[in-house]
Order: sequence, then structure tokens, then C-alpha cells
Amino acid sequence: MTLADLEAKQIKLLHRIAQLELRLAASSISSSKGCGEDAAESMETRLSKILLARGVNDFAWKRVPSDYYDQSLEDRRQILNASRVEQLCKSIVMVNTQASEDITDCSNPKNSKYYVVVVQYMARLNAESIKNFLYALNDKKVPKKRFNMRLAPEDESLELTGFIHNAVTCIGMQTDIPVIIDEAITKLEEDYFWLGGGEVDLKLGMKTSQFLSAFKPFVVKCS
Repeated sequence: MTLADLEAKQIKLLHRIAQLELRLAASSISSSKGCGEDAAESMETRLSKILLARGVNDFAWKRVPSDYYDQSLEDRRQILNASRVEQLCKSIVMVNTQASEDITDCSNPKNSKYYVVVVQYMARLNAESIKNFLYALNDKKVPKKRFNMRLAPEDESLELTGFIHNAVTCIGMQTDIPVIIDEAITKLEEDYFWLGGGEVDLKLGMKTSQFLSAFKPFVVKCS
């Protein structure tokens, strides 16, 4: 067995231990509330409950240094123990600035005012590809000029997701915003990716195939 194989087994073992700890923490908090105590949930516990309820059991949390975003992608990869930088992703809220006046929320996933797009840090997002996808998704019945995806202002992103800049994640948002994931992420042979964990210094890694099955995002080639 090679050193790489041993490291991979160690990482998987640590993931399993983390899941057991999270389950115990969630159970403890639930019991405390049942006794009438006002126990506050941590971000990890709240989002872990959502993941486990959806059937995602291969995930991990990582607290990162305060200067994490000042470091190179390679340095961030090492902090997260990711196999390569392509696994480092972010969730960004996009708004359709040309949506019809009657489209003001996210009630229609096919033609929503907002979308959360999960894309690799190293990739260049192609908004035109998302526009073309949404146009086709609506059977070309909505004029193409009615789709113009742009980065949502930070205050709108915060109001919709409940997460501040550099902490945004597509898990556990305040609003049920449709999610788009870049096809490139789904094709990574590691079947694992990292993204924000709801707090600036908290990152969440999970098995891609489980995420796709649990949350059923739109898979779009958008980079």
C-alpha cells in the first residue's frame, strides 16, 4: 500500500469520526431542548442535521485561519487537505436583472429571480451559458432577452441566504433558492468538493454524488 493510499484511508477515517461526533452533538442538543433548556445550535450542527436528513453522510468540516482568503489556492488546498485546487468551490448568488416584473422570488425554479451558482474558484463563470440554459429550460417560451444573470448585491445575498460574504453556502439558506452547479465539479474523479460552510472561517467538504442526489441542483456547463 502506498503512502497516498494510507493518507486517503486516514482522511476517510477522520470523516467517519467527524460524522459520529456530529450525530452525538445533534442528539445531545435535541435532548436538551426536550428538557426545556435553551440550547443554541452551532452552524456545524444545524447544517449537519440538514445534510444527514437528506442522506448526505460523507462530509467534513474544517476551520481555517483568519488569513485564509489572503492565501493562494494551493495553500488553501493544503489547509483543507484536498487532492487538488479544482475541488475548491464557492457559492454565489446571481440575480436575473431582466426578469419580468411578476417574477420577484424563487417560487419557480425554472424561471427564478435568483439562483445560487456553485463554481470552482479557479474557473471563470460564464453567465451567457446560464442564460442559454434557462432559455432552453423554459422551452424557449420566455424571450431570451428576459434572462440576464448578474452577481447579486451583497445585501441581497445576505437577506436571501442568511450568510455573509465569504461564508455563503447553498446548504441551509434562509430562502429556498434554486441551485446550479458547474458541470466541471461533477466530473472531478475525486467525487468530492469543498465550499463555504456558513461562517467565514468554516468550510464544508462533501461527496459530490451524494450532494447531487440529495439536493438535485441544475447541472450546467457554465465555466
